[in-house]
Amino acid sequence: MEQLRTIIEGIQNNKISFWIGAFIGLAIILIVRAGLHAVLNKVIKQKRTQLFLETIVNWITLFILVIYFFMYFSKTSFIYQTLFVFSNTKITIFLILAVLFAIILAVKFSKAIREYILPSVYDKYGLDRGLQATMNTFFHYTIVTLAVLISLSSIGFNLTSLTVFASVLGVGIGFGLQNVMSNFISGLIILFERPIRVGDRVIIDDTIADVEQIKIRATVVRTRVNERMIIPNSYFLEQTFVNRSYTDKRLRIPVKIGVAYGSDIELVKRLLYEAVDELREETWPDVLDQPAPRVFFEDFGESSLDFTVWFWIDSQIDEREFLIPSDLRFKIFKKFSDNNINIPFPQRDIHVISENK
Repeated sequence: MEQLRTIIEGIQNNKISFWIGAFIGLAIILIVRAGLHAVLNKVIKQKRTQLFLETIVNWITLFILVIYFFMYFSKTSFIYQTLFVFSNTKITIFLILAVLFAIILAVKFSKAIREYILPSVYDKYGLDRGLQATMNTFFHYTIVTLAVLISLSSIGFNLTSLTVFASVLGVGIGFGLQNVMSNFISGLIILFERPIRVGDRVIIDDTIADVEQIKIRATVVRTRVNERMIIPNSYFLEQTFVNRSYTDKRLRIPVKIGVAYGSDIELVKRLLYEAVDELREETWPDVLDQPAPRVFFEDFGESSLDFTVWFWIDSQIDEREFLIPSDLRFKIFKKFSDNNINIPFPQRDIHVISENK
């Protein structure tokens, strides 16, 4: 309370004109920024260029505000007034604002690099989407961490004081943060070991989903009905799941079909091969010719002769693993109808026996 009273008295001792001048300077900076935004909206028609220039204006405005604040309020003593002492380091308003400014600049810098520079590097070296997401995440947290450490050391903060914080954090982890830290470490392992990557198609508890984001604590996946599942990172290291895109994005698809007893099975086999070939040539070049399609006579069913067609597709994007087999079934049905091949359905004969009394 004594420190707070000292700060208030310091503010009250300054002249009113000092604070009026501070607010006028702030208003001028914000008005100029708004004017520049209005000019850009009228002059620049391309949306991407407009957003880029507006970002530059915002950066410059932030930089000017910080410089203005430190220059203007350097005349006052309260900005360097000690709020509290952390280990051997005095915590002041100046120190807090400097760290916040460094973090904001680091975040902005990281975002600009990830949006405007790294994509060209990824394109040049042909990096896949998953590796791009890993590098973006690693780059972002590295930049922010370095910015905090550099800003603290440059303004005289004793970094050895952080050992006290680390010990307190260790106690907290021991008593209640096991799951948080487990997911944090799991996130780092996933980013480097890459059992899953952004863009992979996974099956979790019989639910098919695509990996959208891999964050430090959890992974976001999108299901086929456009729902998002938030899954702790530790799940992917401790539980069994299917990653359809881990080393090979190709997928083998089976299509089952039954024909009536008495059908010409050689004709059935030929028609099934023709259906796959025609589907590849007419509609879906994504159906691969290598590995070659295969037809199996599976079983003698109760009501049908059971066949299965195997074929491979090049990838699983755009729901191809559902659309292609559907189109193949349409084609098989038409070819069977044209060649008098019957597709049976289960039938039961009921015999009624009457007893004469």
